[in-house]
Amino acid sequence: MSLARILTRTAAAALIAVGMAAPAQAAVSAPVADDSGPETMIIDGSYADDAPWAARMFADGRQACSASVIAPKWILTAQHCVQGANQVSFRVGSLDQTQGREVFAVPGGVNVHPSADLALVNVGSSVDVEYAPIGAPGAAEVGETVQTYGWGATCTDRPEIECQSQRLKVADVTVTDTSCSDYRGGTAICAYRGDGIPAGGDSGGPMFATAADGEYVQVGVASTSDRSSRTAYTNVTSYSSWIGSLAGV
Repeated sequence: MSLARILTRTAAAALIAVGMAAPAQAAVSAPVADDSGPETMIIDGSYADDAPWAARMFADGRQACSASVIAPKWILTAQHCVQGANQVSFRVGSLDQTQGREVFAVPGGVNVHPSADLALVNVGSSVDVEYAPIGAPGAAEVGETVQTYGWGATCTDRPEIECQSQRLKVADVTVTDTSCSDYRGGTAICAYRGDGIPAGGDSGGPMFATAADGEYVQVGVASTSDRSSRTAYTNVTSYSSWIGSLAGV
């Protein structure tokens, strides 16, 4: 089940806030492992100290997912994060999700991929940060250690909505497959837990890898996680044409 969707179910049961676990939405409780959708948050791992492109997504004013700024007015996240939201906004410019400034999607600015767990959101005001560069095919390889980022749940013993991280977290995971499936059946990068694992509220957040030329690039968008050992990130290198057609990158 998508991290965001799980969050919504949990939230409905008692909370309203995070996101990546079911379909990576933060608007409800953090995601819970489930066979029907994605879930994602970073359990363990560590606090990030350099991620200027990071964005915290809110659905109708509630914590929902994580995201990345890829161009002045374009923010990349997961499709399941924006599904059903009347208003999508982001907090940018700080690793602390209570700081920075807020930007809002323009009317009709939420664009979802037809078959992969991806969404590109056009915001109304420019975000002046270092943008996340999208990697080329092959930028992430099986056996490679890559990094995942998000503000999602940090616990497994209570509703994830109660343990969303205030500060951005990062965790190492090891790539096991670069052509597995995401929440919607799109091409994904699957990975095994390293020093942490994504969870509810991490949905939509980026996976970064060091390419052959040494550049640190985004290769994935958080889609699902079992909150224990395995996670799947939509492989954005397979959808660079779609991303470029909208965001111009």
